[in-house]
Amino acid sequence: MTDELTHAAGPGEPEGLAGVLSKIARSLEPEPDVERTVEQIVAATALTVPGVEHAGISFVERGEIRSVAPSNDLVAKLDQWQHELREGPCVDAIFDDPVYRTGDLALDDRWPRFGERAKGGGIRSMLCFRLFTSKTVLGALNLYSSVPDAFDAECERIGELFAAHAAIALAGSRGLEQLQDALRTRDVIGMAKGILMQRHGVGPDRAFELLVQASQHTNIKLRDAAEWLVNDSARGR
Repeated sequence: MTDELTHAAGPGEPEGLAGVLSKIARSLEPEPDVERTVEQIVAATALTVPGVEHAGISFVERGEIRSVAPSNDLVAKLDQWQHELREGPCVDAIFDDPVYRTGDLALDDRWPRFGERAKGGGIRSMLCFRLFTSKTVLGALNLYSSVPDAFDAECERIGELFAAHAAIALAGSRGLEQLQDALRTRDVIGMAKGILMQRHGVGPDRAFELLVQASQHTNIKLRDAAEWLVNDSARGR
């Protein structure tokens, strides 16, 4: 965490909220590592939004929700409970309305099962924001407090601005990761094709067909089949 980000903890300071958010936005440059980007977002959120004691992000991948970079083990449990029950402010922020601000979770009849578990874990308030761009829903930013009614309209306003910056950084980071993965896949398939061309005296198209057939017959992904062949060749087999 940079000194600049640490200083961003005080939105009430003379430089004002706009200055704080500008510093945070600059700190959230897309990283090729999504996990690292998420960690930065979670840490910055906990420093910025008033009343936050714990924070985490839930990713949506292939219709499933998973917790990423929780600030502590309690957040991981809270995220897991919501995912398992398919109930809670995080789930609704992803699939229903983009923002959910609770009062006292223990008394909220919208999520009775999760509210009971949250109370048992010492959590009484949540503020959740959907992380999305014009093209996709990425997940939710989840903020927690042990105090009932911990978050007010001002917290929600700050959090919404922050979540928008975070979604942009996260989308950029995920895009970089997907691009790098695609390039790695292309490279390993190219090496596997070269091995098959040399072994069997065939052209590139026929080598690719052989690789596809091997993938289908063994019921493994094409990239995995290519990696196995490259590693097997490196061992001198």
